[in-house]
Amino acid sequence: MPLRGDEYDARFARFETEGLYLHGEADLVAGLLGEPPATVLDAGCGTGRVAIELARRGFDTVGIDVEQSMLDSARAKAPDLEWILGDLSSAQLPDAHFDLVVAAGNVMIFLELGTEAAVISNLARTVVTGGLVVAGFQVGRQLTLERYDELSASVGLELVHRWATWERAPYEGGEYAVSLHRRENAS
Repeated sequence: MPLRGDEYDARFARFETEGLYLHGEADLVAGLLGEPPATVLDAGCGTGRVAIELARRGFDTVGIDVEQSMLDSARAKAPDLEWILGDLSSAQLPDAHFDLVVAAGNVMIFLELGTEAAVISNLARTVVTGGLVVAGFQVGRQLTLERYDELSASVGLELVHRWATWERAPYEGGEYAVSLHRRENAS
């Protein structure tokens, strides 16, 4: 059974009290986009940790998640942001609207099996030409990097870079990867 929003938030509050830095994803996104304004879709936003931090930094941020309890927690913390309840494989999102889509927190391996292609296609469609899609996940459990890159390429996303962490440590193989793809055309 998935964690409820309040349980998820409590987990990250504990990480913070243990001295862990919680904004590596937002740091990477902000570094890729430069100074605001820019539009960001936080795909699989959970309780809004990444979206809220990006909005605090001045980015126009929208969060989407399939779990109502997660969005309830996100809305309670940031009622002025746009939070969408929807499945990433089928949600009706605007075409060519976002400068960047971020899928943090292993979103890609928590998808319903068999929906990976639909999710990648739907997310790619929302990104402007030249826009970016960045996703970090444990590799091989449900989705290999080769399959992820293949699905991305099939919808006009070209691999730009891959790191081992959100802090841009070089990827030399391993269990976790952060992949950056760019939308080459409006397919």
